[in-house]
Amino acid sequence: MKKIRFTPLVIGAIAVAVLLAGGIFYKLSDSGKPPEKKDEATVRPALTVSTVVPRSMSLPVKLSANGNITAWQEASVGADTPGLRLTEVNVNVGDKVTKGQVLATFASDTPRAEAAQSRASLAEAEAAASNAAADAQRARTLQSSGALSASQINQYLTAEKTAQARVEAARATLQAQEVRVNQTHVYAPDSGIISARTATVGAVVGSGTELFRLIRQGRLEWRAEVTSQELGRITTGTTALVTAASGARLSGRVRMIGPTVDPQSRAALVYVDVTPLPGGPASARAGMFARGEFDLGATPAITVPQASVVVRDGFSYVYRVNADNRVSQLKVQTGRLAGDQLEVLSGLPKDARIVSVGAGFLNDGDLVRISDARP
Repeated sequence: MKKIRFTPLVIGAIAVAVLLAGGIFYKLSDSGKPPEKKDEATVRPALTVSTVVPRSMSLPVKLSANGNITAWQEASVGADTPGLRLTEVNVNVGDKVTKGQVLATFASDTPRAEAAQSRASLAEAEAAASNAAADAQRARTLQSSGALSASQINQYLTAEKTAQARVEAARATLQAQEVRVNQTHVYAPDSGIISARTATVGAVVGSGTELFRLIRQGRLEWRAEVTSQELGRITTGTTALVTAASGARLSGRVRMIGPTVDPQSRAALVYVDVTPLPGGPASARAGMFARGEFDLGATPAITVPQASVVVRDGFSYVYRVNADNRVSQLKVQTGRLAGDQLEVLSGLPKDARIVSVGAGFLNDGDLVRISDARP
């Protein structure tokens, strides 16, 4: 019998074969056993979160509009007497004035001299009228005696009436001259704020020339542009909150709705009386652009905290916490914002418990730990 020699190469091959056979046997013997389940306690929550349920509350209904702030009314103050020279200008742009205040003064020498002449003419006419009245009275006395003819008596009576007419004419002339003297002072027709001034000391102006422009009573209004579709939602007396371009905030109330709609823009003007809010900057000026919101009442709404809504790819989502503490991503449609509460129009059950803090770090199906106590 031939003797087999065990070289190191043969011994290594035998060892490898034994190991392979043992592995195959172990694999075959283990294949019939069911796989072990992972322990749920080993799955760690993605985040610790707080939860809330949707709230039912009443939210205000607003209508936004743009427009300009303008003067409620402007008065044009001009010269009544032509050909006079301005000697004093007492106010400037921005000054507050009261009704009847003297704004400017013209030279009064010529009107006063003419008034004095008219006064003398009136005195002369009154003297002539008195003499004519005495003659007419004597003629009436002698009428029955026949000392004067009817023609002579008629002349005396006519002279009396003519003299009286001259007195009236002279009195009217004097009154006109006194008015002209009074017009040498330019008075404020109403209380308000001077918005423009063209009066210059030393200028000789013509009759009707504008010297000042006055914002009557200092009142401003907001002329809001409202589309014809939204116009029916606004009524006289509707309140509004207006913010001027300068940042000034004003409270307003609708005074009038324009009777026509612009055929080009399809918008109508809504005239809103405005007053600055107490404690705010009073820097609203006529001519400023302003944005505002009309208060149209309130309607019921379902709201959630604004922090619980996550915006991704242009859509809004909330995360509902299920019974197994895993979250489901729900797509919702949002509406009005009131403080930190955001209205949800659709996509959210009223009894759903959603993540209020930390929703931005979650994904659909994540396991979470609840930190708040459920009611």
